[in-house]
Amino acid sequence: MRLSRYFLPVLKENPSEAQIVSHRLMLRAGMIKQSSAGIYSWLPLGFKVLRKIENIVHEEQARAGHHAMLMPTIQSADLWRESGRYDAYGEEMLRIKDRGGRDMLFTPTAEELITDIFRAHVSSYKDLPLTMYQIQWKFRDEIRPRFGVMRGREFLMKDGYNFDLTKEDALHAYNRHLVSYLRTYERMGLRAIPMRADSGPIGGDDTHEFLVLADTGESEVFYDSAVTDLTFGDREIDYDSVEQCAAIMEEFTSKYARTDETHDEALFGEVPEERRRTARGIEVGQIFYFGTKYSEAMGATVQGPDGKNVPVHMGSHGIGVSRLLGAIIEASHDDNGIIWPEGVTPFHAGIVNLKQGDAEADAACEALYASLTALGLEPLYDDRNERAGGKFATMDLIGLPWRITVGPRGLKNGVVELTSRRTGESEEMPPEQAVERIRDIYAGHKHGQHVEMMANRSFHTYI
Repeated sequence: MRLSRYFLPVLKENPSEAQIVSHRLMLRAGMIKQSSAGIYSWLPLGFKVLRKIENIVHEEQARAGHHAMLMPTIQSADLWRESGRYDAYGEEMLRIKDRGGRDMLFTPTAEELITDIFRAHVSSYKDLPLTMYQIQWKFRDEIRPRFGVMRGREFLMKDGYNFDLTKEDALHAYNRHLVSYLRTYERMGLRAIPMRADSGPIGGDDTHEFLVLADTGESEVFYDSAVTDLTFGDREIDYDSVEQCAAIMEEFTSKYARTDETHDEALFGEVPEERRRTARGIEVGQIFYFGTKYSEAMGATVQGPDGKNVPVHMGSHGIGVSRLLGAIIEASHDDNGIIWPEGVTPFHAGIVNLKQGDAEADAACEALYASLTALGLEPLYDDRNERAGGKFATMDLIGLPWRITVGPRGLKNGVVELTSRRTGESEEMPPEQAVERIRDIYAGHKHGQHVEMMANRSFHTYI
């Protein structure tokens, strides 16, 4: 993309309404615009990152064997009356009536709707286990929406639902989701700690929240510092293996880590004093096992091996897709702006032309742009007639992980400058080497296979 043709309404000043870093930087970087309290339009740059995050979630859900679907945002109140939650849910639910006077609601979650789908189409244990999920917009009428996308009223969420014959099978689904979430967050450059949590209006006794440590977190958390040393890495996972998923579950949850709602001071006191930590955390996901709560209330049964009908065991599993943007920024920024991890960056590299209109500089930038594009990568070329300082400030603000700077002085020596946004370190190298370096960096991310296929295409092809 050429910046001269892109819609990127950056702001030079900090917006007065933004109270935390992520909200301030998302507004300044032209990623979102508030429509009304807690509701935002997603502008092109923000929408690109949103889709990157969404795609990672889809890929990891597919890897775990879960089936994508899509349910409506408007639900009938009758389903919620069946489960007993219509009146119990509270004022966060937006209740509406259609033109026929029927009670409807804007979905805050979809346990009732997915259970209705299940009971209409599944009747035998032979069709189990089954896990379906969606990524869909939700609405919760927060009394005080604040912190931008971190606590908005409208938000994009992945919500998944498992159906199993027995409690043991459902707990394997629980463990499987925990494993897939660990991989999902690490691909986004986040270290999200699973913590024992409160189930709230969803219900059930088994639940973990995934929290990213940040000063602006809405929850107080208590944990053994040993949990921050755990990484998922490049493990090969057999999601059908009960033993492997249970072992990983045990590894990542055996150390003390709880939110303030479930904190146990006596248990916390058993942690060695030098490892006890108290901090703030941002919730980015939660998994639940709630047994037969909904299936019994709504008649979601299957015929078991003995021919008798039994209610299925269920769980639900959520990831805050839109909230994750805020969490990533809170965890990865500096005084100059955002620092995107490579897995979710809107553009893979920025190209800055220090002297727009100079024939040699223009040609070199065009060649870099063509080479990176041919490798399946997305560069952002700042081709504006703007002073160098302004171009650097924009690149720092929007946070692309890598910047290639091209100027007449360097080209006389046959080099361009490759700069890491995270470390600020720069290295001069020939243009073709800069392309190869960017290619290799992203080989392990989403575009890796395509990059490898195109690796033999030389930078010189485009000179």
